[in-house]
Amino acid sequence: MKTMKKMIAQHPVARQCLSTGPVTAAYELKVNAGELRRDDAQVALAAKFDALHKSLASLPPVPVRTGDPTENSCTSRNPLLLLLTQFLASSKTFLRKKLHLCFYGPPPRGMYIHGTVGVGKSFLMDLFYASVTDDSCCNNHSHKHTKITKRRAHFHEFMLDVHHRIFVYKQKHPRVDAIPIIAQQLAQEAQLLCLDEFQVTDIADAMILKRLFSLLLDWNVVVVATSNRPPDALYKGGINRSLFLPFIDMLKHTSDVISMEDSSKDYRLENRACGQSYFWSSKDVHGDNNIDNNMQAQLEAIFGSTAPETEVEIIPVLFGRTVQAVRLNDRCAWFDFSELCYRPLGAADYISLCGRFPVLIIDHVPQLDAKHLNEARRFVNLIDACYESHTRLVLAAHVPLNELFVDFEAQVESSEGDEELIVNEKGGNSSSFATTMIRTKEGKYFEWSATGRIGVSLAQFSSANDLAFSFRRAASRLEEMGGKEWGRQ
Repeated sequence: MKTMKKMIAQHPVARQCLSTGPVTAAYELKVNAGELRRDDAQVALAAKFDALHKSLASLPPVPVRTGDPTENSCTSRNPLLLLLTQFLASSKTFLRKKLHLCFYGPPPRGMYIHGTVGVGKSFLMDLFYASVTDDSCCNNHSHKHTKITKRRAHFHEFMLDVHHRIFVYKQKHPRVDAIPIIAQQLAQEAQLLCLDEFQVTDIADAMILKRLFSLLLDWNVVVVATSNRPPDALYKGGINRSLFLPFIDMLKHTSDVISMEDSSKDYRLENRACGQSYFWSSKDVHGDNNIDNNMQAQLEAIFGSTAPETEVEIIPVLFGRTVQAVRLNDRCAWFDFSELCYRPLGAADYISLCGRFPVLIIDHVPQLDAKHLNEARRFVNLIDACYESHTRLVLAAHVPLNELFVDFEAQVESSEGDEELIVNEKGGNSSSFATTMIRTKEGKYFEWSATGRIGVSLAQFSSANDLAFSFRRAASRLEEMGGKEWGRQ
């Protein structure tokens, strides 16, 4: 022990780290090791994470699982008994909150961090997440708190899990409200919930978020989220957004909202790997199987060999669905872009594929613009799934990476002056009330309406806006993922 203290006293970097919180200490060690370049916004965010880390010591013990609180009543057909069960559950929540305030004080506030791509939001959140260990938050001797349970997930993955839990529970108890039960399960599994890439584009998510997160807060779950959008821009233009606004108010009331918009540097571009996982050739046009011979040889080398007995593999997906891989070996699956993105697949399918294969090859990737919105949305979800699972994604396209995503902007012209809509002087004639236009990078306009040129509804306007925003994140992630060092070993 004396030798260790002497070493610390002689090492200024180690001495500095000991005087700061665990997140700042970890950040400074990486800076001094040359792995990072110090950024003022990141330093400030690390300090806020340190404060949150310290406040976690005030959390009460993990609630004891008592089984399904509706197990005895949900099998009854008596509606009065069901109502009584829900009333008792609400009463317990109220009493639990009062007891917590009396003995532990107010629970720690969550954090909602927003900013453009590559500024270090997820990186700092991951440093914080790693710093929360079994004994790191047990500094408050007045409360014998032995452990902080935690979970870190991409927002898509988390919501898929929530919907699947609701689906499974409703199969057994179709007449019982599942969300309080799911919230209790989640709280018992993790008191700290870190969600990456928080975004709301699905009405099913929008409608349950307020209730779900209110209940999680009742169970004293601390939520940390990163997002490319500020709270007021979440689900902007979505169906029945007025019903979603209370969630935004609750989010701002219970969380510290931190903006990193001033930090516009995309550090992923500086730290990208030097290998190659993105290939392109002008011959690789969708539907043309005559891929450039040199590119084909490189893809074959990455893929390796296929065992003679290999057949189509059926991979299970949540909700009882499946997805299949036709060309595969034990570590890699090879798909055409149309197989994964022209078919009605979603995040659950891509997560299952990433869980099965450390390497995915996708060829015939087209340039993605306003004419390929549904395909592009699926492709962005696929990139997110690969990024979160550290799956190596090898792409063969017919344009360079910096031209893969064509920027566009969704705009709406409204005679009613809806404040949520962006006024545009140009427009079409599909509606006497509102016309949505998609503008490409080249300045061309496409009508976005139920009777317009690309045949989709105005209700998808919010999703289109989020997709345009997601293009920048996807391109940045592909840069970071584009090397031999990326991926699971």
